Amino acid sequence: MESKQLKWVYLMVLALVWGSSFILIKKGLIGLTALQLGSLRIIFAAVFLLLIGFKSLSKIPVHKWKFIALTSLFGTFMPAYLFAIAQTEIDSSVSSILNSLTPLNTLILGALVFGLQFKRNQIFGILIGLIGSALLILNGAIHHPEQNYYYAILVLIASICYAVNVNLIKKHLHDLSPLSITTGNFMVLFFPAFIILFFSGFFEVVHDVNVQESVLFIMVLGVVGTGIANILFFKLIQMSSPVFATSVTYLIPVVAFCWGLLDNEMLTPVQFFGAFIVLIGVYLSAKK
Repeated sequence: MESKQLKWVYLMVLALVWGSSFILIKKGLIGLTALQLGSLRIIFAAVFLLLIGFKSLSKIPVHKWKFIALTSLFGTFMPAYLFAIAQTEIDSSVSSILNSLTPLNTLILGALVFGLQFKRNQIFGILIGLIGSALLILNGAIHHPEQNYYYAILVLIASICYAVNVNLIKKHLHDLSPLSITTGNFMVLFFPAFIILFFSGFFEVVHDVNVQESVLFIMVLGVVGTGIANILFFKLIQMSSPVFATSVTYLIPVVAFCWGLLDNEMLTPVQFFGAFIVLIGVYLSAKK
């Protein structure tokens, strides 16, 4: 399959996986605290990746490890906790919508900080996608006035972290394999995450049935939604562009809304219309 076609396959798979992540976080928070959830997500992903990718660590040059550490901080560590804390107050679907601001942040940071060039149609695509996202957000706020939207700021911060991450990878780690980058990221994060988990009180409540059920949800989230998905994402960045890769965040709300519907989260015609506009934005941002 040609690279032009393959990047769309990667994009769709990532949208399905990451779009499902928000409902898994929601289910995980039933029995876990936000800190416990974020830590377990990282730990499960780290164990999985070290099992399949430990040998790939030898391919990382010594001078590249500082960038591995930075991408682990911005691409995984901070967002894992920020999303978990945010979803203690806002719906999973709202969280996924706000995450769609990532491409705009990627464009701005890429141009101002990393010196990357983007085409005019990519800018139009991002702006159109943001209009669709705004419709989703505003309409959701009207129908869910009980939600604390101050916590939405945490999702915005996470989207900025993702933007920094993809630009760092494109500029400094483009010559490394996705497996090496991902495994290196989680090797760096394993011990900090375990320390946070240890002091979170998790081992005092681990025998609780609700906790155990939540852990299963986060195991899926860690292995599939974090470990495997990150490998695919880094590959997508390398074969396309940071803006195209992060345009997956425009498709994620569509998947998240479907899960939200099954979990009794309210959807409106306006929200579906906003999702359609988002898809147009994705197409324009990827068009040559």
